[in-house]
Amino acid sequence: MKNLGGIGSNVEEIISNAIGGNRRSLSKLLTIIESGKSIPTNNLGAWTLGVTGPPGVGKSTLIGKMIIEWISRGEKVAVLAVDPSSPKSGGALLGDRMRMAISDANDLVFVRSLATRNHPGGLTSFLAPMISLLSQCGWTRIIIETVGSGQSEIRIVAFADRVLLVEGPDRGDIIQAEKAGIIELADIIAINKSDLPSAQLAADSLQNSLSLSTETAIEVCLVSAHLGDGVTELVESIEQIETDSNRDTIRFRERLLSAWDSRLISHPQFNEVIRALSAGTITLDEALEQISQATN
Repeated sequence: MKNLGGIGSNVEEIISNAIGGNRRSLSKLLTIIESGKSIPTNNLGAWTLGVTGPPGVGKSTLIGKMIIEWISRGEKVAVLAVDPSSPKSGGALLGDRMRMAISDANDLVFVRSLATRNHPGGLTSFLAPMISLLSQCGWTRIIIETVGSGQSEIRIVAFADRVLLVEGPDRGDIIQAEKAGIIELADIIAINKSDLPSAQLAADSLQNSLSLSTETAIEVCLVSAHLGDGVTELVESIEQIETDSNRDTIRFRERLLSAWDSRLISHPQFNEVIRALSAGTITLDEALEQISQATN
């Protein structure tokens, strides 16, 4: 196999080193995937959890506590922390906050930050091979964290086989999640900051709303990431999540749409067609026809 990415070493050797536990090799392979190149990976039925929710509800802190619970059970946990900010902007990345929360976990935890600003076409085309690689390298619990709960976040967490929605006790946040459609994708919902008086009311209100609007039951848990309350019970509930055909259909729909969007946006004729549309030289139907022919 040829060298990839100018990294000066055979990719098979790097894969072997990564499987053997070399973090630098694993990081190199993830960088290769992120650059759009392919590497051989085995899909070994990776265990994946998508975590989403609005900013400020304590997702990173909660994930840090969940990771501590998982490693106490002998699991190795990898986190793909998806953040819209860029490393060059000076803003804190999710992954940086995660590392601070679990800095003592050492070899049982691996965190990778992915800045969406670096990928105008989206990150979703890289997630599946990254997940496969992490699984192949022995990471038994793979978490995908997003910073919000909008459409782009739905596309990202749809690549996980189970989804945790984290909310605060503010009902306004929950209503926004309902509008965005993320609740359709969620297997379980955690109301964080359970030490606040409004948390139980928010959980009861949400449970009542879900009982009227969803076909299958969604468990609502109360947790306090700061105090650690309810974290063990939340992890146990996540471990017991069973396959749901309705949510699986939504996930694979989003995965297919993501793959199509990525293929469309990355096509060399895409910008040319956009310019022609903007200039009024072609109609929308003609643009669709051109794109359809170009992607065949």
